[in-house]
Amino acid sequence: MAFATRRRARRVVAYWRAEERTLRQGFVALLISTGAAFVAGVTLGSITGTLRLLPSLYILIPAAVGMRGTIFGAIGARFGTSTHAGLFEVTRKRTGVLYQNVFVGVITTFSSCLFLAGLAKLSAVAFGLPSISFLDFVTISVVGGVAGSAVIMVITIGISVLSYRRGYDMDTVSTPLVTAAGDMVSIPTLYLATFLVRVHWLNASIASIAIVICLYATVRGALTDLPMARRAILEMTAVILLTPLLDILAGTVVEARLDHFLAYPGLLIIVPPLVSDAGALGGILCSRLSSKLHLGVLAPSGRPERAAVLDASLIVGFGVIAFLLVGLLGFGFSEIAGKAHPGAATMIGGTLLAGMMATAITIVVSYYVAILTARFGLDPDNHSIPIITSVMDLAGVISFLFVLSLFGVATHVT
Repeated sequence: MAFATRRRARRVVAYWRAEERTLRQGFVALLISTGAAFVAGVTLGSITGTLRLLPSLYILIPAAVGMRGTIFGAIGARFGTSTHAGLFEVTRKRTGVLYQNVFVGVITTFSSCLFLAGLAKLSAVAFGLPSISFLDFVTISVVGGVAGSAVIMVITIGISVLSYRRGYDMDTVSTPLVTAAGDMVSIPTLYLATFLVRVHWLNASIASIAIVICLYATVRGALTDLPMARRAILEMTAVILLTPLLDILAGTVVEARLDHFLAYPGLLIIVPPLVSDAGALGGILCSRLSSKLHLGVLAPSGRPERAAVLDASLIVGFGVIAFLLVGLLGFGFSEIAGKAHPGAATMIGGTLLAGMMATAITIVVSYYVAILTARFGLDPDNHSIPIITSVMDLAGVISFLFVLSLFGVATHVT
């Protein structure tokens, strides 16, 4: 037993040495993504007044942020796979990989924003929570979501082109950066959109126009003649319809306990980077597995092969650094800014514990999502990252609430 353990340890160390370049790029990407997601957390911790003024707004936030990661994380994964396959090129051709993925991003942004507004309102009603109107949700979701998506689209393309030209591993670099960009940009744009709903006639006009545009975009996407775009939209339809349910549930779980988080704004600051890093780690693993499945390096086996296990070991290493950093940043900022928090042990140790619990979940879910989509003949790039980011939004929140209950900060998890 001891000999086998040492042999496995040596194998992991050898793999990490062989993947030194990937480790460097991944750590840099995660550091940047953690910092960006931390900005989102600071923003969230600073708009407590708006969260009180617009009841059930928080239900929409994880879904809106998660959808940006879903859409553009999948685009980044497709860019990564096309680069490995030698198909990616920087061109404006309508039939090119770049153009068709931009088209997919625009169509899915509009259609999903309207869908999320409806889900948020339905969830508030279903759980008996006070909430803003459906038109309020539409204005905030569509205006804030489209504005955020425009910025993230530019970032995604820029990262992909830079990775392509400099030879970076896009599977390791793009997902954490795109996910973090979604967090950093989406919360401020959603917040800015809330000012529109305070003028009732303007809100009604914007919401009505937004509904028409979103419905048109949905039809336009369904009728496109672009083959790659048509397949991506078709395969992502189920993902866009189903995965936001987990994000909405995550938002509802926090909304029902929002008074507790408002009492400790320091905890609210930690939520975005915690769930963002959990999703980013899953996205890295999914992207690597997806590329290996496409290239035939990895077989879609129910029992993980050595290549998959070694990739999972990278995720564990990334996770320790990322979640320790999240806790340290959250505690440090709360101290400097005078934000109430439950103490260093909970902020740092609790965040690390919750993060590693989430990491264990993300490894299992990432592997089997990639494998099952491949077995059913679907493109893992269109399903794995969207699913894992949404799963980790909910799993990250539940892990955090569970750890808070262990530390005596929260009395109930569910």
